[in-house]
Amino acid sequence: MYPLAKALDIAKSQELDLVVISDKQEPYIARVLDYKKFLYEQKKKQKELKAKQVKVVVKEIRFGPQTDEHDYEFKKKHAEKFLEEGSKLKTYVFFKGRSIVFKDQGEILLLRLAQDLEHVGKVDQLPKLEGKRMIMMMSPKKATK
Repeated sequence: MYPLAKALDIAKSQELDLVVISDKQEPYIARVLDYKKFLYEQKKKQKELKAKQVKVVVKEIRFGPQTDEHDYEFKKKHAEKFLEEGSKLKTYVFFKGRSIVFKDQGEILLLRLAQDLEHVGKVDQLPKLEGKRMIMMMSPKKATK
């Protein structure tokens, strides 16, 4: 433990910087180091941590309240592929004009999709009407790369 003035002299003699690590207690905790190098290493660590983070991708699939069987199967295949890739899935039924009277058909359609895809994904949010859309969220069962 050196007094602050002596620590400054040591830092100057080594041509380094004196960095105060904690000023909450007396005597202060300080370190003699190359500050530019310290900042560089901190940035490098932050970049590494950011690279390791898992990015959540949300894919969307849109249905109409009276979606045909062939169209349903086609969109179901895409939904299955998205879930197998590890993406989250947002499926919704869009009601145009007076088709809002068929909201029960839209809910049945979304629940049927959830049942057909339960082997690859799980339902995060059950079908819920938000304005002219009935939305359901699904996520993959196991995280795959």
